[in-house]
Amino acid sequence: MSGIQRRDFLGAAAAAMAALGSGAANAAQRKSSRWTQSCDVVVVGAGGAGLAAAVTAAEAGKKVLVLEKLGIIGGNTIISGGGYNAADPVLQKKLGVEDSPAKHAQQTLAAGDGRANPQLVNELTSHALESLHWLESLGVKFKPYVYQIYGGLYPRAHVPEKAAGMAYIEALSARAEKLGVKIITNAPVTGIVREKELSGRVLGVEAKVNGRPERIEARCGVVIASGGFGANVAKRSIYDPRMRNLTTTNQPGATGEMIDYAEDVGAQTVGMDYIQCIPGAPLGDKTRSAFFNVVKRFIFVNKAGKRFVAEDRRRDVLRDAFLAQPDPVSFVVIDSQGWDEMPGGPKLRCEASIKAGEAWKCQTLDELAQKMGVPVDVFKKTVAEYNRGVDEKKDALGRSPTVMTKLEKAPFYAGRASMAVHHTMGGILIDVKARVIDRRLRVIPGLYAAGETTGGIHGTNRVGGNAIADIFTFGRIAGRSAATKA
Repeated sequence: MSGIQRRDFLGAAAAAMAALGSGAANAAQRKSSRWTQSCDVVVVGAGGAGLAAAVTAAEAGKKVLVLEKLGIIGGNTIISGGGYNAADPVLQKKLGVEDSPAKHAQQTLAAGDGRANPQLVNELTSHALESLHWLESLGVKFKPYVYQIYGGLYPRAHVPEKAAGMAYIEALSARAEKLGVKIITNAPVTGIVREKELSGRVLGVEAKVNGRPERIEARCGVVIASGGFGANVAKRSIYDPRMRNLTTTNQPGATGEMIDYAEDVGAQTVGMDYIQCIPGAPLGDKTRSAFFNVVKRFIFVNKAGKRFVAEDRRRDVLRDAFLAQPDPVSFVVIDSQGWDEMPGGPKLRCEASIKAGEAWKCQTLDELAQKMGVPVDVFKKTVAEYNRGVDEKKDALGRSPTVMTKLEKAPFYAGRASMAVHHTMGGILIDVKARVIDRRLRVIPGLYAAGETTGGIHGTNRVGGNAIADIFTFGRIAGRSAATKA
């Protein structure tokens, strides 16, 4: 798995999209008397949520089949920074941080403007640490500290020691293989099979496996864990027209057709216009730097060389501040301390940006300003004023002094950044057992969902670090529910 990189998704995605074909718009809603293969649980999607569901169902003794439309597993998880929010009293106490699942839930609900389902939020925050320990039991090793991730609002993010999101997929895929989980790539699902059009049990799925039509029975249930629709420009623009001309941080398979297929068999959706952005590659750039991963270590600077927002704010506030700038391109600035604290995955992306000439490493602020193309005197004044705010514990833009550290140790770094579509908070409506709910608020028997393909967990604005906790916590719940026909 260590050789997997973001560019590998491009060829795999093209093959998968072609395989969908013109028939992909039609969901299968009739009982089949003829299956090409059969298993207990079918999981759609081989990202973090899907693999967590598959492993959990297999640990319960079920025969599990995972269908992945791309030619490679990992989904968005494998290219993520890997930050995992969980209240961890033992570790946080050592670091002088007071926290609890209740506090985590309260902040999550507030950050989402009260539009998340409190029951789902409580399920997430109450079991996030349990899921983290489960990952540790599979071999994922976390660094011995917590930090406040970008848009995370509080220092409770854990991060793996190696390659961030890659660490999760390596551990889960190894466990899946040991349990006999069958994973088929280049296998886009083209419909969900239900007994009747809008009633009865979900029986299985239709798919194309290496271009061949298949009808696959799921005796216990189907788990949808196929991600959101951040890479689907047309779909996301329906819900928020501002998203049309932005790039995305998502892998190209995040197109959301499984949400459509779930709707075709009666599923309710919620919050589809809640779409989150984070700094990403400007249009035309080849790389996406991630200097912003550790909040206490960076500042945002615009083309005028000035800060324009408190960097510890909610992700929707930061998005709107970026989009309000006269020029769509701004910069993320750190020093050597920020570089040293950066997780492995983001650091690799930043190294690629520096190599491409879209980010810079300089020994002085003067040289860095020249590389950025901003006024040198204004930029140096901006950094000096920020550093003075660190000393005085009072920031001119209102940033909390608890997440402010000086930018003073060479070398200094900066990367180009514009807003990019990152996460779609809306999706399929589920309950606390990850069962899919229909338009009359009834459970659809045999159909489950987890991860970014669901809605109702994050509200209007997802807290940074909550998505990784979400995919593993609800992925496990979905796998357990499918295995027991809950």
